[in-house]
Amino acid sequence: QVSPGLRTPRLPVWLCSLSGRHSVLFGTDSRLLSDWKAERIFHLYFYSGEQKQTQTAHLTIDTHSHHWEEAQREGPCSPGRRRPALEMAIRTKWAGATVSWKGTDPFF
Repeated sequence: QVSPGLRTPRLPVWLCSLSGRHSVLFGTDSRLLSDWKAERIFHLYFYSGEQKQTQTAHLTIDTHSHHWEEAQREGPCSPGRRRPALEMAIRTKWAGATVSWKGTDPFF
């Protein structure tokens, strides 16, 4: 018997497999599960369990950013336009969102 709390989580949690490694992406705002208006600017936390990650990464997601204002001179494959795998995974749910790592170097 599966607990109702596991079938319907109270907080948003995503299990991720990025580059062959398992990790957890989660939020502390329960409104993300039921209120689309909460998906404007919100915070998510990422934990990979790897030794090099000493603390949970705090990310700010902005789903209404103006991604077309990025530098137009760079090609899509140039080093300035490449994005970490975690950001690309987040964009599978929120297309075009920008991810701020809040001063942490993107490690995934």
